[in-house]
Amino acid sequence: MFDLKDYQGKALTTLTNFFRLLRMSGLEEAWRQCAPKSEKNGQAWQAPYNPEALGDTPAVCIRIPTGGGKTYLAAHAVAHIGKAYKDTDAPVALWLVPSDAIRSQTLAAMSTLNNPCREALATYFGDRIRVCSLDDLATVGPQEVGQSAIIVVATIQSFNVKEKTLRNVYSFDESFARHFQGLAPQQEALLDRVTEADIAAQPYLTVSDLGRVKSSLANWITLANPIVIVDEAHNNRTDQAFRTLNNLHPSCVIELTATPADDSNVLYHVGASALQREDMIKLPIVLMEHPTGWKDAVRDAILTRDRLETLAARESDYIRPILLFQAEPKNGEVTVEKLLEHLTSPDGEKIDRDQIALATGTYKELADINLSLPGPKRFIITVEALKEGWDCPFAYVLCSLQDAKSAKDVEQLLGRVLRMPYAKPRQQAELAKAYAHIVAQGFARVADQLADRLVNNMGFEAYEAAQAIAPVQSILPLLGEGDRPRPRPAEAVIPLPAAPPVSIPDSLRESIEIRPTSSGAAAIIRGELTEEVEEFLLTACNAKQQQKVRDTIDNERARQAALLAPSARGERFAPLPQLCLTWEGDLQPVENRLLSELGEFDLFTDPAALAGFSITENGPVFEIDLDGGRIVYGETDSGQLHLNEVAAHASEHDLVRWLDRECRQKDIGQPTLIKWLTVVVRHLQSDRRLTLTALVRAKYPLAEAIRREIGRRRANAVNKGFQRALPDFFAAPQFEDSFRYSFTFHPTHYPARPPYYSGRFRLDKHYYPVIHDLKEKRADGKFAEEFLCARAINSHHAVKSWIRNVEKEPRFSFWLPTATDYFYPDFVCELADGRVLVIEYKGEPYKTNDDSREKAQIGYQWQQSSGGRCLFLFAVLEDEYGRNVSQQIDNAVKGM
Repeated sequence: MFDLKDYQGKALTTLTNFFRLLRMSGLEEAWRQCAPKSEKNGQAWQAPYNPEALGDTPAVCIRIPTGGGKTYLAAHAVAHIGKAYKDTDAPVALWLVPSDAIRSQTLAAMSTLNNPCREALATYFGDRIRVCSLDDLATVGPQEVGQSAIIVVATIQSFNVKEKTLRNVYSFDESFARHFQGLAPQQEALLDRVTEADIAAQPYLTVSDLGRVKSSLANWITLANPIVIVDEAHNNRTDQAFRTLNNLHPSCVIELTATPADDSNVLYHVGASALQREDMIKLPIVLMEHPTGWKDAVRDAILTRDRLETLAARESDYIRPILLFQAEPKNGEVTVEKLLEHLTSPDGEKIDRDQIALATGTYKELADINLSLPGPKRFIITVEALKEGWDCPFAYVLCSLQDAKSAKDVEQLLGRVLRMPYAKPRQQAELAKAYAHIVAQGFARVADQLADRLVNNMGFEAYEAAQAIAPVQSILPLLGEGDRPRPRPAEAVIPLPAAPPVSIPDSLRESIEIRPTSSGAAAIIRGELTEEVEEFLLTACNAKQQQKVRDTIDNERARQAALLAPSARGERFAPLPQLCLTWEGDLQPVENRLLSELGEFDLFTDPAALAGFSITENGPVFEIDLDGGRIVYGETDSGQLHLNEVAAHASEHDLVRWLDRECRQKDIGQPTLIKWLTVVVRHLQSDRRLTLTALVRAKYPLAEAIRREIGRRRANAVNKGFQRALPDFFAAPQFEDSFRYSFTFHPTHYPARPPYYSGRFRLDKHYYPVIHDLKEKRADGKFAEEFLCARAINSHHAVKSWIRNVEKEPRFSFWLPTATDYFYPDFVCELADGRVLVIEYKGEPYKTNDDSREKAQIGYQWQQSSGGRCLFLFAVLEDEYGRNVSQQIDNAVKGM
């Protein structure tokens, strides 16, 4: 089975925590704790929850770019939300998609054994799964509801009408009648009833049916109170669509889309860079423009593909690189037929016809062909978009022969060449990139057009899109071996509302050219976009126009940074030794697992107790307290009263086995966990006087309380182990040119989060092209202290390159252990002499607190045990000797 990617796991955790908090603390508090926070006008800011569309029904959005595995993530989400919010391991989900093609694809993914999406569902539900289209739903029996997970896949258009008699889903259907027997009054109140319009539309209904609960598919869904998953939700955000969703009475709505609407409640945002780190997509897109004509574009695209196939032979996985041609429509110059003739003719490219497939409205040569299996097809010719859902990770090269500005569906075709084969890292660096050959003149113009499409249609951030497109000069030569060329900034084109009113300064004449355009002017920049260049260009703008020009300049700078950053040039950052410990005669890195062993983690060390968990039944209200949060079940939730007084059908053994499945831990053997769970359940019954029935009814909050209790006991053991072993920690020893245990920053795996640095001071020694969470100025206009530290690092003569370390990213960032968690120093520097310097910066209010003292202690222990290879600095704005940050760095580098 596929494991969740790191970003998928984080999105799922955030989603689960949101719905768990929603149960206990309400919507406002759940949103406050879980929704992303950013920066606005120099201050921390969080977008408010927008209830307008669906009222009291919680509706949140997961933003994830094209190629990010939305369907796989959503398959996991159904189970998690069912438990956290619906208290069920047999949820009903209505899965809405934008088209019939995607509906068929989703049904197949959920139904086909060995498909990752089906396997994800089976992880939680085993064989208790029913995946249905609307046509199949009538075959679901009442006995399956509440016993099996039921997933209904449909298009929203199936429900989306103003007049319900015009859609079959709202029509009376006798096959659903068995689901509507013995309903409680509060359930019937939500359901549609037979109207005179129904009788007129369905002649077999009579006047005697008027006013009865309608046996309809839509009423079945309303009764189920489903979890609603909306795929590519931005296509369905209309007033009518929201009314439709409300009419179905969902318990919650989860939108998954690459490009959410402005009013969406985005709970979690995945950037394209996260997909690249997890080897889901190929980046950058290496762009080659061909001003000399379409035949040159075709020739070079074929050579690119041929070169990639040679490299693919060195991979352990089977890969057959495929080239997508986008021909012109029938009224164009390079039609499908003309391109095919050129590709196959003796005077053209001499390609065997069986290597080419035509995929257009007229030609269907890809039907029933699995391109991921060995076969002859290496070239595909299309005109517009390939069919929705078409997926082939072997597609590596796009050659568009249409005009880049007006080319239809080019972003959809770009999406086809971005998916990474097998979602695994490639041994050959060129096979981790995608390639585009465009008939156009001027890299900057084409790059801007493609970047806009990546942002508007594929879910990229503007800075990601700017960096995602690279000129061919920035990669290894495709058409032959040789040394890597020294990259240089590509030509940039900055649209202006008018030509600047002043002449170009002498110092800029070699780098700026102004050309008139139909909409004003364009500045052609050859070289770096310095502050002097920016100030000159802004003279052509009034106050309102300046921000748009600044945004364009920032995007061009991002593209230049992507080309010029040390990571982009292929430079390697120095490895950093991890803190280690000799344990049981072997050298091991210090991490939480080892610390818990050192602290003798044992569930039975302390008496069985769940101090934060209690159950109270007051009349029709059933309350569960969980660490201060409260879950309340009213009469309409359970439909029954005083159920704790009724003997449970489940035995104590059944409950313990269920808790074992829900609370399974990697570091606790199953026999040990079952034994401890039995002790806990008996303690709750004998000492806390809770009935077995009450525990069974509250099994989901009980499982959460048990997971938290295990976490608390493990954390105590980690703390104990840390304190016991701290004097024996030491930096990993060096063996030849490497360390036994070390961390290395990967050139393309930097998990930066906003606010990204966008200040005027050029921090050109930063290893990556973007800088994580660094603000130049505070809300009061003064320089931020961490920026001053970064500037001092960047300006220091001893620093070769540096990295703004990203917190809470154990796979991609450098960390040191503490008694409670991992410590991520703010800055990591590689010095010119090969040593590494790690800097933790603290402002005045925090520099002497317990947390800072612990971090300083562990950092200096790492330094002192490294044999002079590693330096640690606990930096402040001004130390007790009156030294500024630059002087503190001097002192650290000199070992004073």
